[in-house]
Amino acid sequence: MEDKYSTRTEMKGVEKIPILRVTQEDKSSIEEIVVRESHLTIVLNNHNLVALLCSPMNIGYLAVGFLASEGLLKGREDIKKMEVDDEKGVVRVETVEDKGLPEETLFGLVIASSGGRETADLNYPGKVESRITISAHEVFALTEEFQRRSCIYRATHGVHSAALCDRSDIPIFAEDIGRHNAIDKIFGECILNDIPTDNRIVITSGRISSEILLKVVRRNIPIIVSVAAPTDLAVRLANDLGVTLVGFARGKRMNVYSSSWRVN
Repeated sequence: MEDKYSTRTEMKGVEKIPILRVTQEDKSSIEEIVVRESHLTIVLNNHNLVALLCSPMNIGYLAVGFLASEGLLKGREDIKKMEVDDEKGVVRVETVEDKGLPEETLFGLVIASSGGRETADLNYPGKVESRITISAHEVFALTEEFQRRSCIYRATHGVHSAALCDRSDIPIFAEDIGRHNAIDKIFGECILNDIPTDNRIVITSGRISSEILLKVVRRNIPIIVSVAAPTDLAVRLANDLGVTLVGFARGKRMNVYSSSWRVN
């Protein structure tokens, strides 16, 4: 399956608008760069499954990552046909086998830019058994490079970022107004381009909630790093599922909340 689903221009995610800037000294009319917000409708096997509020870049990756996170497909081999309409904000996915949808699926659900939604069944995946380790110096270097790559954030301060890394490089990077969406975009890119996630590291700019932690575990990723904070449930799940959870990774400091043996 050819990679036709990425948006190469980062400027697709921003727009210039006229504003009035007010300071104590004066007022001035200028142009300001703001982040764009769009709707994405995901159509699965001819059913309007869900509408997401998101950034308009790489919506094909977002759709596939979302479907994988929801357990509606496992890998690229499950996709029979895929169509991306960037102008209308619609992604149509047809799976090889149409097993129908779970009864609890909410057709037409609109998910806000936060990207999360509560569920009574967290559907815990299996424990991550990876023996990979990483040095503190490598974590600091990766987070520094991660923050340098956040072009839209630096321009607007209006998006979250996520990245898939190895110990020395960041091959996959995404930005979106929703922290869940940014994670789904990197996983969608991995699925569509057959990029392995085992023994990799995820870095995120957003809070690590239980939902974010479970998205990462379902891809068998042993280490998640955030420049922000985790929740208590995310820390408990990380301990139960064998994930190294790092928070507040800023400058030359970080907090390791679980499986600290991986950080040396």
